[in-house]
Amino acid sequence: MDFRLTWQRHTLNLHRKTCVMGVLNVTPDSFSDGGRFLKPEKAVEHGLQMASDGAHVIDIGGESTKPYSKKISSAEEIDRVVPVIHTLSKELSIPLSIDTTKSNVAMEALDAGASMINDISALNLDPEMGVLAAKAEVPVILMHIRGKPENMQDNPEYDDVVEDILDFLQSAIDRCVDLGIRKDLIIVDPGIGFGKTFTHNLQILRSLDRFKALERPILVGSSNKAFIGHITGRKPNERDTGSMAAAAASVMNGAHMVRVHNVKKAVETVKIIDAIKYGIPG
Repeated sequence: MDFRLTWQRHTLNLHRKTCVMGVLNVTPDSFSDGGRFLKPEKAVEHGLQMASDGAHVIDIGGESTKPYSKKISSAEEIDRVVPVIHTLSKELSIPLSIDTTKSNVAMEALDAGASMINDISALNLDPEMGVLAAKAEVPVILMHIRGKPENMQDNPEYDDVVEDILDFLQSAIDRCVDLGIRKDLIIVDPGIGFGKTFTHNLQILRSLDRFKALERPILVGSSNKAFIGHITGRKPNERDTGSMAAAAASVMNGAHMVRVHNVKKAVETVKIIDAIKYGIPG
């Protein structure tokens, strides 16, 4: 199933071409690159490099969502992300996504030049987020999570992990449409590593084709996640090879978008997989 998202001055054409979303964490404590891009000038430099390396979208977050992470105030989150978004939006033509669960942070980010909302709670934590997204007419990424980052890894259990996630995401899509969000601007994310065990994560990646039933683009964010370290024995900043393997498997199994830390390697990886899948050059 192919998709084409068009809004404002942007288009994401997912017809036989996988979208690479680059991760830009403006945080001191993210599990993979915490602290590296906390200074605005470093974050901007990294964002520009990701764009140069071929990123189709850059996802900017100011609050860590790693397991057992602590919440920060909206004011602190805004202070971290808005200057970076404001500068990058003047330099780049690709969409900038704001990774947040707070509507006031998203509003400030959109005003600064962001044009997508990536909400790990699927718009559940802040009732105003859906209203904002509908009014702004921007794409929203709805991710599945069991619990919250501070408790999501406390013995997560499911009757059927894939079926449970499908039900959750279908309900989230229906709720968004009821709020006035255009269905053609909704993207779904099964939430690898968010309230899932090692076994759950592998099962989700094996079963991505089942998420096609939602009739929305599928985003997978497996980059540098713990399950890769569990398999390879590598630390978070040493998991590029495993991350590329997981990205390749995701695309082969149905993902339309991959969220990654190493954009340059991911762009090359998905070009190869796209060519294998579709029999044409990437």
